Amino acid sequence: MSHGSPTTVLFGIPFNLSNVLMITVACVIVFLIAFLCSRNLQMKPTGAQNFLEWVLDFVKGIINSNMDWKTGARFHLLALTLIMYIFVSNMLGLPFAFSVNGELWWKSPTADPLLTLTLASLVVGLTHYYGVKLKGGKEYITGYSKPLKFLTPINIIEEFANTLTLGLRLFGNIYAGEVLLGLIAGLGISHIITGVLAFPLMMAWQGYSIFVGSIQAFIFTMLTMVYMSHKVNKSH
Repeated sequence: MSHGSPTTVLFGIPFNLSNVLMITVACVIVFLIAFLCSRNLQMKPTGAQNFLEWVLDFVKGIINSNMDWKTGARFHLLALTLIMYIFVSNMLGLPFAFSVNGELWWKSPTADPLLTLTLASLVVGLTHYYGVKLKGGKEYITGYSKPLKFLTPINIIEEFANTLTLGLRLFGNIYAGEVLLGLIAGLGISHIITGVLAFPLMMAWQGYSIFVGSIQAFIFTMLTMVYMSHKVNKSH
């Protein structure tokens, strides 16, 4: 079950080639889905356009549950991109894992904490950016010192905690699922009898992993909009 990661060094910076590959694959798949679902837009949607409009409405519901649409409309594409990208990324490692000479090339990119924490940091950074943009720098900064100035360090710690929990929650769920799939696959190839028992177990766990991957994409997007609403709403 222990696999290394293919790495290379460019300009003195190490790069995980598996992460680069899988991030690219996920981006291409999301782009193709969006392109194929929107290339022949009609007033009365049919086929793939129905799917895209359902996702758009679903994401709009997430936003509306956290802020008014006048404010939240600007985050519609952000939420759509997040939920589609994370869902696709969560699914990539389910059908199979591919390794060469002990180096794991094909996996879910969200099974790596570097990616999930980078996404979480990006999200938290955007919440601060839009908070300053929509409220103004003075109002936004003074908001951290209310009601008492000594609460400021607590709020700063909360930002780090939000980043860690947002990223590690996604990573932990996807990584654990792939580890268990690998264990079941190893059990299946060890002996013909265990192989017969492992097949239905593998199918059941893959179905459950699809459910978990979907839920984690939803939770990540939902929490992104929750954090965003806390920064941009005047009442917060």
